[in-house]
Amino acid sequence: MRPRHLILLFALSLGVVPLTSLAQEPAKIVEQYVKAAGGGHALSKIRTLALEGAFTTDDGKSGTFTLDTKLPNRYYMELLVGDQNLIEAYNGKSAWHRDASGELGTLVGPDGMQLEAAAQYYNSRLVNPKKEKIALAFVGKAQVRGKDALELELTSATGMKRHVFFDPQSHLILKEAATVGGVEEEILYDDYRAVEGVRVPNKIELHRNDAKYDITVTRAVVNGTIGERVFDFPIKSQIKLPDLKALFKEIDDNQKAIDKIKENYAGTEVEEESEYDGDGKVKKREQRESTFFYLDGDEITTLIKKDGKPLDEKEQEKENERVRKRIEEHQKRRAKKEAKEEKAKEEGKSEDKDEPGIEVFLRACQFVNPRRERFRGQDVLVFDFEPNPEFKPHNLAEKIIQKLAGVVWVDEKAHDVARLEAYFVRDARIAGGLLANLQKGTSFVFEQAYINNEVWLPTYLEAHLGARVLLVKGFKVNVVTRYSDYRKFNVETLSTIAKPKGAEPAAETPVKPQ
Repeated sequence: MRPRHLILLFALSLGVVPLTSLAQEPAKIVEQYVKAAGGGHALSKIRTLALEGAFTTDDGKSGTFTLDTKLPNRYYMELLVGDQNLIEAYNGKSAWHRDASGELGTLVGPDGMQLEAAAQYYNSRLVNPKKEKIALAFVGKAQVRGKDALELELTSATGMKRHVFFDPQSHLILKEAATVGGVEEEILYDDYRAVEGVRVPNKIELHRNDAKYDITVTRAVVNGTIGERVFDFPIKSQIKLPDLKALFKEIDDNQKAIDKIKENYAGTEVEEESEYDGDGKVKKREQRESTFFYLDGDEITTLIKKDGKPLDEKEQEKENERVRKRIEEHQKRRAKKEAKEEKAKEEGKSEDKDEPGIEVFLRACQFVNPRRERFRGQDVLVFDFEPNPEFKPHNLAEKIIQKLAGVVWVDEKAHDVARLEAYFVRDARIAGGLLANLQKGTSFVFEQAYINNEVWLPTYLEAHLGARVLLVKGFKVNVVTRYSDYRKFNVETLSTIAKPKGAEPAAETPVKPQ
């Protein structure tokens, strides 16, 4: 044994070596937890977990507690106090909650992503964080109820963070802290007992904002039957779906009119791109600011700033030339398309669309949990979608769409999509994976605002991309694009490539980024 090892052991016996010097490797801390909780084999066999119990609050009220999880990413937590029924749930497609007033609603933005991340965390059991794209970071030594603890920060693929505190003696989890569904939560665990070979806490102390719940688990079931309906919106809150085929056709048919209205608007977009390493740390971050307008529904952008610095004269001239060429190419394609359509019309034929229409979703997906909600001040139809297992895809577009699940908000009056959230439930391979492989969990969010009471225009786009391209090592990139400063103008009078000078402002306050 080396002298430094003898010194270390001697220091340990005297208690003079800081706890943090022993376990600063987060993967090792998690590995010890997995072993203590029952082992990777036993934990990976958990398909469902149901905890039921009773609790008292700090103001003397009593109630019941329910926690259900189900692979791959289902989560349901309920606190029933008298006639108040607090619920947080993620059904694999959308996050939703029921608040103290009894209101049900879909959670969007960070609130929804927090609940999705919680569902992923509880179902992962931390057996393979790397596979689940959960980044681990050692924070340091901490105290939990007067006991030493090792604190880790866990970051999901969408950037949601959770702090987990481990007992250095038993290696079990003492405490978790995270924001879930917009609510600050702290959960303390105690009295672990074996259930089907895995350790389950029988005492739980839950803090939600200023409320405290002392929970005693009375029933714990591993791999019992839990139906999908548990995680869905309550049936009584749902409505009958309209004729989706007719609705989607209206949206498709209305697209040309929408594209024409969009050509009356110009705006500004700011794109932030972050590339991460395997530990969830930022390797590279770039910001690009551009002005834009629309041609036949396509966004024509002109870069004006990089990382907050305006392009110099030479760079701007080069960028303007690039955009001029793109406009010319666009006009040539449009003229060619119009000529083909005219010829087909003369011959009594119908020209097929260049791109698959929204009707592909009708074939490749199935739709569930329809409800009506308010979104950005407008009445919208909301429903979840998931792959249709009976559908057999025939082309690339159908193969990709059939791997998507998510939730969509539709303005039936404006015939447009107000918001869309989607993620890949399986890897999506392009050219058999030779060209690209979009990894399971890759997700995106698209949001629009209703401008001037006439058209929905983009305000926010977020993508969390895990991919491998041309057999190169995989990479993880997050891209956030914010659209703002919409101004009305007529594209036919546009004389410059960049932001049109003297454009008439829109009648309302410019859209602010999310």
